[in-house]
Amino acid sequence: MRYLFVAFLLLICRQTHALDWWDSPAIGKLFADAGVQGTFVLYDADAKTFIGHDRVRAETRLVPGSTFKIANSLIGLSAGAVKDVDEVLPYGGKPQPFKAWERDMSLREAIKVSNVPIYQELARRIGLQRMRDGVAALEYGNAEVGEVVDRFWLRGPLKISAVEQTAFLARLAQGELSFPQDVQEQGRDIIRMERGDGWILYGKTGWVDASEPGIGWWVGWVAKQGHVYSFALNIDVLQQDTLAKRIALGKASLKALDVLD
Repeated sequence: MRYLFVAFLLLICRQTHALDWWDSPAIGKLFADAGVQGTFVLYDADAKTFIGHDRVRAETRLVPGSTFKIANSLIGLSAGAVKDVDEVLPYGGKPQPFKAWERDMSLREAIKVSNVPIYQELARRIGLQRMRDGVAALEYGNAEVGEVVDRFWLRGPLKISAVEQTAFLARLAQGELSFPQDVQEQGRDIIRMERGDGWILYGKTGWVDASEPGIGWWVGWVAKQGHVYSFALNIDVLQQDTLAKRIALGKASLKALDVLD
């Protein structure tokens, strides 16, 4: 047992040493000016380098919240739980926290408003074993689904770090996941946000309110002039109006690194 523990420590040391990380004072200032605690990491898929703010937090696994809807979509499509991202799923007819969630929707619509009951229905259609297999195939964080198929990304046990988010998203952006190419293409299509001069921005927010403090996420990537720059931001959410800072702070960080104009 002692030798196994030593081997584990050596593996962790090698992985930590291998991470090519650069701290960005500019992003640190953006977080300080915004008055929030959190991390931002940008992964250059060509150079295999990371740059960002607060490396320790960037490597800390947290519950993904609705950022898991990206993976949930891919697993559902690959498993045949839906035929495509435009198939309409029922929300269940019960009152929801947001009126926008109170109607049947396709994944294309649901992911834009982060409709939880639609994605819970998708998860139930996938089923526990296929979900476990899909999360493992994606090498998604700790890959722990637990025993309840429709809430593990909201309450745990599933957790993923910001660094791991960027690795997963870079593979999706480049079509390198072990899922069919048409599935990956649909997964990319439904999270496309904006287009600019020579770049396209993809992204998905998330909010975990089951912890104290809550956690706000924004993850995605920028495809720019043939290059992929994946990113992940997470911040502490002490009050709900902090959620509005996720995308604004993320975009400011991308601009500070000259990834967005």
